[in-house]
Amino acid sequence: MKALKIGNMVLDNPVVLAPMAGVTDLPFRLLCRQQGAGLVCMEMISAKAIYYHNKNTEELLRIHPEEGPVSLQLFGSDPDIVSEMAKKIEERPFDILDFNMGCPVPKVVNNGEGSALMKNPKLAEEILGKLVKATVKPVTVKIRKGFDDAHVNAVEIARIAEGCGAAAIAVHGRTREQYYSGRADWDIIARVKDAVKIPVIGNGDVDSPDAARRLLQETGCDGVMVGRAAQGNPWIFREIVHFLETGEYFPAPSLQEKKEMAIRHAGLQLEYKGEYTAVREMRKHLAWYTAGMPHSARFRQMINTMETMQELLEGVEEIFK
Repeated sequence: MKALKIGNMVLDNPVVLAPMAGVTDLPFRLLCRQQGAGLVCMEMISAKAIYYHNKNTEELLRIHPEEGPVSLQLFGSDPDIVSEMAKKIEERPFDILDFNMGCPVPKVVNNGEGSALMKNPKLAEEILGKLVKATVKPVTVKIRKGFDDAHVNAVEIARIAEGCGAAAIAVHGRTREQYYSGRADWDIIARVKDAVKIPVIGNGDVDSPDAARRLLQETGCDGVMVGRAAQGNPWIFREIVHFLETGEYFPAPSLQEKKEMAIRHAGLQLEYKGEYTAVREMRKHLAWYTAGMPHSARFRQMINTMETMQELLEGVEEIFK
């Protein structure tokens, strides 16, 4: 297993937690890092929200000293605001600055941000050029295959990013039009890898140790990014890393281990967000932790009505009996 070097950062391993809005908050990142993720990525943060001092953004910018190395992801479409805000937050304890050109959500795309920038290579080049000059941190870029099947331009955008001085590029093998449906096209990841000299991180359908190894072998990419497969399953990082190092499968977590992780996750949510927010945000995580277990559908209905952490923890004890 080769080390992954991004700018001046050498990661423990090339297995990366993908940035996911509403998922990769501080508690979840910390758990994934402790389970072996070589790099964890924060939820994407709006450069304009920093500029206008949005009160919710400060929470998104929080970083735990034990979660590093950590990548902070910005999104925006104004070259000056993006670069100025990168400079403004530079002293914060993140290691890598990622720029989002992959988000498919309509409210982001309709503002000309996220994956919409793949339709505007000239603007993307202006943003990345100014962003790289504005910060001493390594700058990476997250892109998709293209905006839709008629505009597959990941190779062009990757070359632009490299030309602007980006330190690495992550490629999701789906178009914006696909969102997360269908199969990811790993061939586009291979084509990007062939086209640039900077490290390429492959993203899409990495849901097992076997898939991680196949993606590395079939595309020649330098790292793998795990997104939805980590939801309710932070153990996937230790499983992938162990498999890439030894060729052997790491045992799946026991029910007791799953219960302890769910309780620890809830405790971190409570510590960092307070009871009201913690209980509500844990609902989706508990649905993921218990997916496929007996009575999990009834459990999901139960947790959606819970108001206190005590009720939530009692529910966890009950389903894991």
